[in-house]
Amino acid sequence: MKWLQISAVAGVVTLSAAIASAQVNAVPQDHWVATWATSEQMAVTPPDRPVLPPNIKMPDFRHMKGVHGPPAIPTITNNQTVRMIVHTSIPGQRIRVELSNAFGKSVVAIGDAHVALRSNGSSIDSDSDRQLTFSGRKSVDIQPGAVIVSDPVDLDLKPMSDLAISLYITKAEGQPTNHTPGLHTAYVSTGDTTASATMPSPTTNTSYVWLRGVDVVAPAPSFAISCLGDSITDGFRTTVDANTAWPTLLAKRFSERQQGPRIAVLNAGISGNQVLRDGAGVSALARFDRDVATEPGVHWVVLLEAINDINIHGQITGAGAVTAEDLIAGYKQLIARAHMDHMKIMGATLTPDEGVWLAGPVGEATRQKVNQWIRNSGAFDAVVDFDAVIRDPADPKRMRAEFDSGDHIHPNDAGNAAMANAFDLNAFTN
Repeated sequence: MKWLQISAVAGVVTLSAAIASAQVNAVPQDHWVATWATSEQMAVTPPDRPVLPPNIKMPDFRHMKGVHGPPAIPTITNNQTVRMIVHTSIPGQRIRVELSNAFGKSVVAIGDAHVALRSNGSSIDSDSDRQLTFSGRKSVDIQPGAVIVSDPVDLDLKPMSDLAISLYITKAEGQPTNHTPGLHTAYVSTGDTTASATMPSPTTNTSYVWLRGVDVVAPAPSFAISCLGDSITDGFRTTVDANTAWPTLLAKRFSERQQGPRIAVLNAGISGNQVLRDGAGVSALARFDRDVATEPGVHWVVLLEAINDINIHGQITGAGAVTAEDLIAGYKQLIARAHMDHMKIMGATLTPDEGVWLAGPVGEATRQKVNQWIRNSGAFDAVVDFDAVIRDPADPKRMRAEFDSGDHIHPNDAGNAAMANAFDLNAFTN
């Protein structure tokens, strides 16, 4: 018995010494934070036609001025290079790139990939050009549904910089996993032009394809805010290549302040997205884990979403209609999901949209009820009142004229600036 006791004590001492040695010799882990991200959509979006009251007929959009749908998804074929421009938020000197084939039906083969600082147009600073590798290899196959992360590369990335990410596609079938509108011009050339200083004879589009995010090694206090929303968050109808979507302008405010940790702002908006149902992209409930929770360094979520639920399924009463109670229940689920992942979540009030052909009194009553709950329930960790900023004081159901992009629902560049300025930056505690 005494021998067993001595052996047990010796074993504990040996184990403790091993743990202590491992702790002393442990290599500190890099603190990765996403500096830019986008939310990907289904390669082919199923139609989600609005459920209309009997007295409302769907107009013929072909003859309506000032109404524009999302740009066409580009078709990227074999032996082509696509160069995409992203506007980052926080700086870093070590970066990595995330690619995804989340909604693809077949393998996408990447033959070469590069990242560089963009100078202007499709041109890059050649001294900053870095070849990306994936597990040490310059080529990689992205299986359907898979996400891949590049090996880190050293690159001096300043705050609010433009990066050019170039992918040489050796095999792709069908429409790519994408995000449209990307609001930045992308360039497509024939052959492997990933290292070209300027893309030769390119065609252009405004979509991101197979590109999910860019991460940087950042100081430990740094973190990211993910803005989960629809087209108003996505920046639809803001000026292309001008970086005027409200999440980008919020990132600019953080970048310009002289104190506090580095805070990245990520745009997780999808134009046409809904809280409760799939349509333009899967619902917010279905994509929360992929688009928000798995992005590195996210500590806060800003939620601005539900106007599409209201306009598409909430302008009627009776069976099948989306109600304020339905949307509040969806919000409660997103709040719970954020808290499960140790994130805080800020609720944003829904902005007015009178003048949109879909809008009506039933949906407006729902919007007002949802906004009252966002402001007064205490369910969110914080609230930003976009409705108060954007609405016309003389007609609160309508957007202020100086903020209206022309379609009565999407704020223009000035409206997005007003939304970005509505935030109390001190609310985002780590």
